Amino acid sequence: MGMATTSRIDGKTILPAIDEDFTEIRNSRTQEVKALITRLYYECMKTDWNASEYQSISGDPPHSRECPKTFDGYLCWPPTSPGTTVSQHCPDFVTGFDSSRLAYKTCLPNGTWFSHPETGNVWSNYTTCVDIEDFEFRQLVNDLYTRGYTISLATLIISLIIFLSFRVLRCTRIKIHIHLFISLAFTCTAWILWYKFIVEKPDTIRDNSKWCVTLHIVLHYLMLVNYFWMFCEGLHLHLVLVVVFVKDAVAMRWFMVIGWFLPIILVSVYAGIRGNNPMAAKHCWMEDSELMWILTIPVCISLIASMVFLINVVRVLLTKLHPCSAQPAPVGLRKAVRATLILVPLFGLQHILLPFRPDTGSPLEKYYQIASAILVSLQGFSVSCLFCFMNHDVIFALWNLLSRLFPSITPTMRWESVNGPQATQSRDVVV
Repeated sequence: MGMATTSRIDGKTILPAIDEDFTEIRNSRTQEVKALITRLYYECMKTDWNASEYQSISGDPPHSRECPKTFDGYLCWPPTSPGTTVSQHCPDFVTGFDSSRLAYKTCLPNGTWFSHPETGNVWSNYTTCVDIEDFEFRQLVNDLYTRGYTISLATLIISLIIFLSFRVLRCTRIKIHIHLFISLAFTCTAWILWYKFIVEKPDTIRDNSKWCVTLHIVLHYLMLVNYFWMFCEGLHLHLVLVVVFVKDAVAMRWFMVIGWFLPIILVSVYAGIRGNNPMAAKHCWMEDSELMWILTIPVCISLIASMVFLINVVRVLLTKLHPCSAQPAPVGLRKAVRATLILVPLFGLQHILLPFRPDTGSPLEKYYQIASAILVSLQGFSVSCLFCFMNHDVIFALWNLLSRLFPSITPTMRWESVNGPQATQSRDVVV
């Protein structure tokens, strides 16, 4: 489109719609966009463009046959001189749009807006706003997160039903598991809502409604709860193996304070400060803010402490399984390694790798994004499998239930239960 001059209007107007070149996106949001376009159309028509200011921008005098002001569903375009291509920044809230890029609209020499040769409809060039390959990849990553959280939520609910259904599983270790699993289940639910009703709804992001801000705050609260209960898991195991003589009732009271109430204080401080900062309180708070340090510093401290607990647990295992013990050294090492691998998702130590992100545009970035989506979203699934479905005491309880229901076809299992003589507070992670 080689026109004589090109003018640019600085600033951004965030008005969502779906261009006909992106039919699949448009079809998925048709009903929501219709109402939004109607409202934004009237906002555009009420806008008064300063003719002298416009002349200084374009460098061309106003013309009686200039292209009229128009709203195309994305942006409000000003009156434009014939033979001019005007540009604006792309909307910065639409998934896949790069707000640093420019969208273009051409006013033909006869004073009419350019029409697409295939459809005959007046057309604005938004194809430059979207990196199609990158957009499809981001959609893939979002789908991975949503599906991973859905799988985790289903397995966590099943695990909680099992834990709460058997009296034989009521011990301090399982109680801590239950609190962690509940926090993970709530977090999975919040993330699914976030991806479905915020990330995929650009009009909601633009409106910056109270409910989406509330969801942001609740989501970050639940994330803190997750990290702090993972810290409690590590602290409890450390106390059991090292300190030994600690009253379970006292420990649980402290764990409740750390796991559920301390995050309330931290998130309240974060929300209060950010809510009073107009620059940081927009677009459903999706944009990164320096205030996140209020939440990230406690998380980093909890992860470092969990790493120390893990190292100490492995040290204790290797000490107990030294060559002079009943367990040969290779067997002891294997058990220590297995315990390490099992405890990593329980303590959330896989999150330590997330800050080491490749540079944007790096060939490794896509692999990082996919790996992050899998590791983060499937944590609930991992801990459910390792600490419920593969837990010796859970298997024992389920097998006894099956033996009572179907005695003729189910052989007796001679494993000890949690209350048995050889039961231990760390049976699902050690040995």
